[in-house]
Amino acid sequence: MEIGYEKILEKLSKVSGIEQEEIDRRVEAKRAKLSGLISREGALQVIAAELGISFDNEKLKIDELLPGMRKVNFSGKVITMYPIRTFTTKSGDEGKVANMIVADDSSNIKVVLWDINHIALLEAGDIKEGTCIDIAAGSMREGEVHMGSFADLKVSKETFENVQTEKPVKEKAIKEFNVGDKITTRAFIVQSFDPRFYEANVETGRKITEEELAKGVPTEKRAILNIVLDDGTENTRAVLFHNMVQKLGLTEQDNAELIAQQKQNILGKEMIFGGNVRMNSYFNNPELIVDSVEEMDLDKEIAALE
Repeated sequence: MEIGYEKILEKLSKVSGIEQEEIDRRVEAKRAKLSGLISREGALQVIAAELGISFDNEKLKIDELLPGMRKVNFSGKVITMYPIRTFTTKSGDEGKVANMIVADDSSNIKVVLWDINHIALLEAGDIKEGTCIDIAAGSMREGEVHMGSFADLKVSKETFENVQTEKPVKEKAIKEFNVGDKITTRAFIVQSFDPRFYEANVETGRKITEEELAKGVPTEKRAILNIVLDDGTENTRAVLFHNMVQKLGLTEQDNAELIAQQKQNILGKEMIFGGNVRMNSYFNNPELIVDSVEEMDLDKEIAALE
């Protein structure tokens, strides 16, 4: 079970007086009724609402924030601040958006600021990297906390010394994936698409720009591969870049015959994949951006079962 789900389940059980096993059963029943179109976390919040219980006014740890929560309250330390960006709205007005990573001792999360008053705190230097802050009435959206004009942001009186600067890795089944998760999962490769190739800057690994080409920056051909994983609970698209493609056992040569054979060789293979879950804006579905691939270690799996 996911840490955040377990913690909210425990809180809900304590407040409602209903055993955790019974609430968990109701969650699965709700998901079954909705044909699996709702996540366990979403179903848990529906059950809480049906019991007349809300976490809107409760202060939570970052690892307790669940997808779909509309009013989240938490504190943490700003560990990364990104440059403020300007954009033009549909009405032609100029707007601003700022992104930062906030951490506590349980996890960390991206916070997106849309309100000019909040952004002004960053511009004035009142909030910067290392500042401890309180956030109230933020909204969870695709694994991030978004803050509009109804949310509140201020410097906190709390201090956070030991914070999670790395995103904790969760071992999860595919049906439990949430956008923003950093996960590992054991799954079979059930489909493989033809790789796409691009010329990359050797140093940065990014697609080469015309300016870099003009300067004679060294390039190399690299591959992007899309596959479909299935672990028996659900399936998902996964994306692999360059060295992850090689680790899977595919060549980065643009050779149709060789690629076809190698694609056939990996179908049905069970492996352990790690990476970040993000939303694919084109398909409007979560997908796994793979950053680790491991062969199955049967001795290790047997030891874990024992």
